[in-house]
Amino acid sequence: MNSKQKTKVHHSRITDWPVNERPREKLLTKGSDALSSAELIAILLGTGTGKTTAVDLGKSLINKFGSIEKMAQASLKELTEISGIGPAKAITLMAAFQLSRNMHKEVAEKKFNYFKQPSDVAKIFIPMLGHEKKEVFAIAMLDTAGKYTGSEKITIGTLNASLVHAREVFKPAIKHSAASIILVHNHPSGQLTPSAEDLKITKHIVEAGKLLDITVHDHLIITQDSYISLKEEGYI
Repeated sequence: MNSKQKTKVHHSRITDWPVNERPREKLLTKGSDALSSAELIAILLGTGTGKTTAVDLGKSLINKFGSIEKMAQASLKELTEISGIGPAKAITLMAAFQLSRNMHKEVAEKKFNYFKQPSDVAKIFIPMLGHEKKEVFAIAMLDTAGKYTGSEKITIGTLNASLVHAREVFKPAIKHSAASIILVHNHPSGQLTPSAEDLKITKHIVEAGKLLDITVHDHLIITQDSYISLKEEGYI
């Protein structure tokens, strides 16, 4: 009997549920923190399918990826592998995840007035680069007082000396009159250990910076939830 009841709920429409159990109405009366992740996803999805509610679709997504964090890194193709998730729903989810990353980046940028420690930079770049599936090389720019003035992505792709040219690294720094920079790139593998190529590129750019009178303070390697500072590790 219990099995049949569960099947019945699974196939029912959310509009058939008691009003206080529907995700939108529940959010309005109890607040967003009263909703489960599946219910919040259901609001983004808007509708389910003929046989599956939006809440059940939300549960299916969480079950497939194992966590919201991993789901946020999923591609359009990976999201649409779930039955009932078409391109429109997948795009809505990807937009929501990117808004969250943008928010965390903006909050970190507002707090990062002057460069004091590598963790200040990591808080900006983890939401910016941590989810990327390809290596992205970027810089943080500082003025003469050490105040953060902005960031710039330089290259996308496997990091090597032929891809990361010193002239491309310093071009935005010169354009924005930066007195110093911090190098940042991500490791999609999740490994924080610098490669021989990472160290070679770092040394090359540090030396080029001396010629241009633009100091390279550090080089951070970023993953989705952590970082290392090559300066703290003794490589710079």
